[in-house]
Amino acid sequence: MDTTPVPTPSPAPLKVAVILGSNREGRFGPVVVDWFLKRADRYDGIETELVDVATADLPTALSFSPAPEDAARIEAVSARLAAADAFVVVTPEYNHSFPAPLKNLIDWHRAEWQAKPVAFVSYGGRSGGLRAVEQLRQVFAELHTVSVRDTVSFHNAGGLFDDEGEHRDPAEAEGAAKALLDQLVWWGNALRDARNRHPYSA
Repeated sequence: MDTTPVPTPSPAPLKVAVILGSNREGRFGPVVVDWFLKRADRYDGIETELVDVATADLPTALSFSPAPEDAARIEAVSARLAAADAFVVVTPEYNHSFPAPLKNLIDWHRAEWQAKPVAFVSYGGRSGGLRAVEQLRQVFAELHTVSVRDTVSFHNAGGLFDDEGEHRDPAEAEGAAKALLDQLVWWGNALRDARNRHPYSA
C-alpha cells in the first residue's frame, strides 16, 4: 500500500477589496492607499483590488429602479464587492465622522458585505481618523460584517509621508499593517470556508 502523504492543496488567494472612501478635492487618500497596497501586495496569500468611491461615481439617491446608466455603475461595483472575500476601508475623518460617498457605497449594497471581515486604515489630524472608524464598526455590524480589531491609523497624516509617498518613520506603521493583515487573513479564510460549507442567510 502506498503510504506517500497526499499534499494538501494550497487555498486560493484571499480576494481583498481595498476601498478608498474619500472623493474630496485634493484628497490625501491616494497617498495612504498606495502605501497600504504596497504592503498588502507583499503579503502571501492575498490578492488586492482597489475600489475608489471617486471613480465608482454611484448615484446619491438610493432607488429600487435606478436609471440604466446608474444601474450599470452600481452593478460594476456590486460585482467587485461580491467577488471579494474581505475588505479594507481606507477612510479620513471629516467632522468626527466618515465621508458621505463612503456611506453611499455601503448603503447601495447588503449581501455583498455579509459574513466577511472588514479592516480599517484611517488618517486625519490629531485623532488619526479613529472616530470615523468607530462609527464604521457600528455600520458594518448592522450589515453582518465582522470588523477586525487592529487598525492602521495615521495621525497628522500630511506630515508623515515624503514627496514620493513613503512614510518617513515606517516601523510602527509597518507593524500595525502586518497585525491588521494577519487578523484579516485569519478571519477571511475562516469565513470563506464557513460560507462554502453553509451559505450565510441574514
